[in-house]
Amino acid sequence: MIDDISGATGAGTMSHAHWLDTLARADDAALKAMAEELLPALGEIEVVQSRTGLVMLPMRDTVAGTDFHLGEVLVAEAHIRLAGTATEGYGMVTGRDLERAMAMAVIDAAAMAETDTTRIAQFIATEAERSRQADVERLCAVEATRVDMETF
Repeated sequence: MIDDISGATGAGTMSHAHWLDTLARADDAALKAMAEELLPALGEIEVVQSRTGLVMLPMRDTVAGTDFHLGEVLVAEAHIRLAGTATEGYGMVTGRDLERAMAMAVIDAAAMAETDTTRIAQFIATEAERSRQADVERLCAVEATRVDMETF
């Protein structure tokens, strides 16, 4: 498993949950291409689960400090196991793109099997930076629409 990606990227330690989040937000074409490249090294794969469904979207009321469910979100989910091993991979993405969820699960399984870890770590670091940049751009666009009511 890739717990420390600092050797490949200088990014420091990234938890499994954090890099799964990064994979879920990764560029669609890049994610699928990376999974295709990793497949030959993994051998036979058993699909444990591949489905779409609804999950509750949790939110936190920042004033009261309580959690509540905002509503339901459609997701695609994939769970795989490398044949003959206990190594598993998991992927869940918003929407109904089962191929994308499966690509995420393949990359997760490859990381858990310690297959081509340097390349996977670099891919995750690149996608994390791309996502961070997209978030910054989105926040700047939102900030540009803010109105200071004291100026009226």
